[in-house]
Formats: sequence, structure tokens, C-alpha cells
Amino acid sequence: MELTEEVKELLIKTANELKGSARRLFMARTVRALGEGGQRRAKEELGWNRATIRKGEHELKSGRVCVDAFKLRGRKRSEEHLPNLLKDLITIVDGQSQADPQFRSTRLYTRLTAAEVRRQLITTFHYTDAELPTAVTITTKLNALGYSLRKVAKTQPQKKLPETDIIFEHLKQVNEEADAQDSTLRLSMDAKATVKVGPFARGGKSRVLTKAADHDFEAKATVTPVGIFLPASDEFFLYGVASKVTSDCLVDRLVQWWESVKERFSHIKTLVINVDNGPENHSRRTQFMQRLLEFVQQYQIAVRLAYYPPYHSKYNPVERCWGILEQHWNGSLLDSVDAVIQFAKTMTWKGNHPMVELVTTTYQTGVKLTKEAMQGVETHLQRWPSLEKWFVDIMYSLPVGRDN
Repeated sequence: MELTEEVKELLIKTANELKGSARRLFMARTVRALGEGGQRRAKEELGWNRATIRKGEHELKSGRVCVDAFKLRGRKRSEEHLPNLLKDLITIVDGQSQADPQFRSTRLYTRLTAAEVRRQLITTFHYTDAELPTAVTITTKLNALGYSLRKVAKTQPQKKLPETDIIFEHLKQVNEEADAQDSTLRLSMDAKATVKVGPFARGGKSRVLTKAADHDFEAKATVTPVGIFLPASDEFFLYGVASKVTSDCLVDRLVQWWESVKERFSHIKTLVINVDNGPENHSRRTQFMQRLLEFVQQYQIAVRLAYYPPYHSKYNPVERCWGILEQHWNGSLLDSVDAVIQFAKTMTWKGNHPMVELVTTTYQTGVKLTKEAMQGVETHLQRWPSLEKWFVDIMYSLPVGRDN
């Protein structure tokens, strides 16, 4: 039987498109059709492997098909023989990751290199160098988990205090201790940029014809989302504030949230609050500290403030929720306060909708304590040495004359 070039090309292409026993049987039948010396001709003219042909002839003769264990071939994924690897990767990277400052992406960007992550896996979780995958593989796995090993460049150079790295080290320690203690609950709190209510374009895309005003004239109203996020349980509470966001406003939202969950968290003795160093809530803001002290005394629960350093507020976990919200409502018109609230209610974080409430209380700006009054508040505060602005404990103490 003569094999023309066209026939050879057809046989080779057909064999390549088949897999497993179907491929071997096709090769065996072809060799039979070639007659005497078929195996030799198939090897020389078609490039087929003789061992594969013989296996196909055995299957053809016996009628028994050999099952191919394709899943058992190749190198196994690292997480198959290191079952805790992905969880440990998240533990290392998550606290050192920030949201996109412009909310253009929901990915997280970390300060750590893949080599540093690998080193911490060895020193912190006691993996051996031999059993761990390479830094390139770790990069791939982190990308699949939603983390990118690069910084996000802003339009202006990032500023960095000399204490920035030390603050991050203490933050990591404080957060890990809080998450490990049953009597401590960690929450992340922050206000998003104020949303203008009106027929304004938001830069998103939509499959529905949406027409926005060609200029952003004066807004009908404004809504400032204030969020409280619980990293341990991925719960998100969102409050749409129609007034200015002040120190009183932020603490009122803390009170409002605690009133809604305190029965569920009756065992909690300490709240660790991750916040940025904003003008309404920094640790030298007298009205903010006074209101927090009142909160501690009213609910008999300790509060530990753990601040992110300046220009690094996007590392605060609640910022990730803002990224999701921005992606969720971009491309739509937020032309009423109700539209803002309804869009917030329909967003999802880790598959769950947030608890959303509208706040219409009007807050007065510029409220502050006298120096003498603030000195009295300071007697109830414990500031960490050398990091006084960034870590503050407000402890509850029984009034004099009362027993424990």
C-alpha cells in the first residue's frame, strides 16, 4: 500500500487529534492495513512510536482497553502535598496588601516580594526550602488568589515617614493577636469619598444606554459612605451619611453598629479598630477621643486604636469593600439618594450583601475640647511608647468604690 503525502498528512493529523486508547487503536488498524512491515513503515513515514503501536495491537486483539491515568501524570500542585500553603500565603500577604487607590481594579497590591513571602513561609510556618515551590510559582499562586506583587503608583510620589515600617510591624502583631483571641474583635472603619448625587458620569461602562450630563454642575445632594468591616467574618456594614462626616458622626456609627451586634458579641471584651489617620479620627482629635471614651464607659468594653501610617490608608481592609462598591455602581447614574442606597444594598462582598442604612442626622463641624478637658481625657488613654499617635488603648475601669 503506497502512502502519498496527502494520506500521510491525514493519518498523522488524525492520530494527533485522538487521545488514549482511541489513538492507539487507530494506529493499530492503520498498521494492519499497511500489511507486512507496517510497524516499520509507520515509524519511518509517520513518526509513530512502535511501543504505542504494539500496545494498540494488543488492545485490538484482546478487546481489552487500557485505561490511561492522565491525572496521575506530571508534577502535582504544591497545595496537594502542602495542604495549608494557600492559607499560610494569605496570612502573610493579606495584612501587607492595599486596595487600588483609584478603585480601577478589585485586585489587592502587596508590599512584599515573592522571595520575601517564601522566606516568611520558612521562618514563620517552618516550611523547608526543599518542599516549597519557587518564587515564580508563589507569584502565580498569589495572582490566582487576587494579590499582585507590585505597588500601585499614584500621580504624586508617595510620602513615607521614618516610622512607617515600624508601624506596619506593630499593626501586623496587633491584628494577629486580636484575630487569635476569642474575647477580642477586630474591625476596620473608614469613610469613602463623598458621592455627588446627580446625572453625573462615573467613568464606568454599561450595556444599557445611559446618558449623563456633559458637565458636572452642582449636585442635588451628597452621600458619604461610612463602612465598618469585620475581617474575621467578612461582614460589611455600610452607612450612607447625608451630612458632613465628623468625629461625632464616626463614633455614632460605631455606636449604631455595636447596638446591632452586641448581643451576638456579648463575649467580646476588647475592640481593635483599624483606622486611617484622617482629620476626623486621628488620635489627637479631641472630640473623637472624648466620644470614644464615652463609648468605652457606656458599654464597658476596651478599645484599641491601631492606625495606618499616612499615605498608606489603602491598606486598611475596609478599602477593599470600597473598591467593590465603586466597580458595582460605575456605569450607572446615581441621580438620587435612594439610588445610592439601593446600589449599595445590591453589591456583594464574598457573596454576601452588606447591611446598609441611610443616616440623615446633621452634624456640626469644628467641635473640639479645651486643653484642660483633653488633659482629663488623656488620663484614660494608654499610648504606646515611641508610637503614641498610632496605637492608643482606651481601657474601661470601674468607678472608684465599686467592686469588680
